[in-house]
Amino acid sequence: MQHQGIERITALALLVVMCSLPVRAEDKLPLRITKDSHEFVVQTPKGPFLIRRVKTACGEPKGFVQPLVPVAGVTPVNELDVLQALNDPGAMVIDMRDDDEPLDATIPNSYHIPYNEMEDRLDVLGCKLLPGKAWDCHQAAKIVAFCYGPMCVQSPTGIARIVNLGYPVAKIFYYRGGMLDWEGIGLTTVSGNRPLPLAR
Repeated sequence: MQHQGIERITALALLVVMCSLPVRAEDKLPLRITKDSHEFVVQTPKGPFLIRRVKTACGEPKGFVQPLVPVAGVTPVNELDVLQALNDPGAMVIDMRDDDEPLDATIPNSYHIPYNEMEDRLDVLGCKLLPGKAWDCHQAAKIVAFCYGPMCVQSPTGIARIVNLGYPVAKIFYYRGGMLDWEGIGLTTVSGNRPLPLAR
């Protein structure tokens, strides 16, 4: 039993080390920190110090650091909150990654709705289509949205799209850590997602 614990700690430590090692970037463009910048200057006692992003073994070069609250009123959550939501019958944990790459690993008991299809799937989230193509989302499910990790723009984009259609921000929870943090701390993953429910 103690041997298994040591193996798990060793494997986790190895993953952390691998994720922190820089690897060669294939493109020569600097990686973005924010939407509009590739570097950040810190004023230190020894003078200005430049912070940049480098490609790591575990980090996606695409995207940029996302805010904890992607849309005003949305609640940020951590892994413990996601675990509780997985057993909540009134909640849907949604993997919003697109289909460009196979989703070989995801959070157990989560649903998959790509961020660019969220507007077309409001019916399975509990919204009702009204005349004139407006949506009534008063009875909508609580959703926990995630994608690749802290630099991924997909779930924040999906969240913004459904909020613009009237989805209540009080029912939206954002797991910014996404798969990068979930796998980085060694939580279990599965291949394939839970089937979507029928339109409510």
